Amino acid sequence: MRWYWIDRFVEFESGHHATAVKNVSLAEEHLHDHYPGFPVMPATLMIEGMAQTGGILLGEVNDFAYNVILAKVPRIEFHSWALPGDQLIYSATLQDVREEGGSVTVKATVGDRLVANGDIMFVHLTSDDPQLSRIDQKNFVFRMNLMDIMDVGKTGTGHSEGTASQ
Repeated sequence: MRWYWIDRFVEFESGHHATAVKNVSLAEEHLHDHYPGFPVMPATLMIEGMAQTGGILLGEVNDFAYNVILAKVPRIEFHSWALPGDQLIYSATLQDVREEGGSVTVKATVGDRLVANGDIMFVHLTSDDPQLSRIDQKNFVFRMNLMDIMDVGKTGTGHSEGTASQ
């Protein structure tokens, strides 16, 4: 099963940075157990949302020629909670892009409040890599088809914002 921890991109500058939104809702099942009586977005899921934002940014640089896999989270610091009703803003900035992978700096905010920040590293695998045969391909998040459902600045009709027919 594939889980998306971002709802949409609000900014995407190829090869540089991306900003995505995650609306935290009490309708999300995991919030009922984490923590009982004080529902908060789990830190691990915020890391995944930041990784999805950064991984898609890195994958797009090479037109998704590689499978981008989260390799390492060398540093993440949490400063605050994300509660139901909050809108998390995930920002990722490319720091390093190489044939074998890349890295991003990330942060999560709610309004002006810093929730988390850190660094994430990714590795690239090609379809002929023997390690890739061990991984369920249908569960890759950092793929081109994800961009289809997260078009930046598009209305429900597919027109750019501000140009949709009334």
